[in-house]
Amino acid sequence: MKPPRPPESRSLSPRARGFTLLELLLSLALVAMMLVGLNTFVFSMSELWGRNTELRLFEQHTRAVTRFIEEQLRTAAFPPSARAGATPIAPQEVRPETGSTDNLLTFELPEGCRLITWPDRPLPEVVCSLQVRDREGLFLLWHSRLEKKFSDDPPHETLITPLVTGLTYDYYDPNFKSWKNETKLQKDSTGQLQPPQRLRLQFTYGKQTRETVITLPLALEGLPNP
Repeated sequence: MKPPRPPESRSLSPRARGFTLLELLLSLALVAMMLVGLNTFVFSMSELWGRNTELRLFEQHTRAVTRFIEEQLRTAAFPPSARAGATPIAPQEVRPETGSTDNLLTFELPEGCRLITWPDRPLPEVVCSLQVRDREGLFLLWHSRLEKKFSDDPPHETLITPLVTGLTYDYYDPNFKSWKNETKLQKDSTGQLQPPQRLRLQFTYGKQTRETVITLPLALEGLPNP
């Protein structure tokens, strides 16, 4: 009896053989090169992102302060803050704690604002003013009409930001149809202080400067409280 014949060997296709050692090494080398390139890209982006962090924070701060002031002026210009027959946002002579009087843009907030911290219980009818001091920043001066010595004591003070280095005023001349920027609040021919149409805030941080413009809102006729 003849012994059984061994099975015939079949040739395997390249796909059935699997990867050779050389192919695996080449694949690993390509993956390593890709990872190195990706890490280099990520590190370079992180460096650029970190390098501009201060600039981005500065710009965010300028927008936040500008938006805060716009909100307070808007609150003062519309009911229930505004009163009939009165200019809700107007220049007034104010005597700060420094002792020297100054003409400041003044407005009233019915319930104050989130920056105000009362020494005692909060009071309504808060009269506020904006003042910029050299090397100190932008201050909010405030006191309530219900305080006992409202007319005698200087207003309280809250620093809004130390990065504001300038506050100027834009006046529109209808005769010449042009704008004029002033460093001081202007008076008319009768000597009365005139409210501007716009405010300009200058922010400074290191070598960076930014300027923002705030348009003063006008009280709508017939809406203020009688």
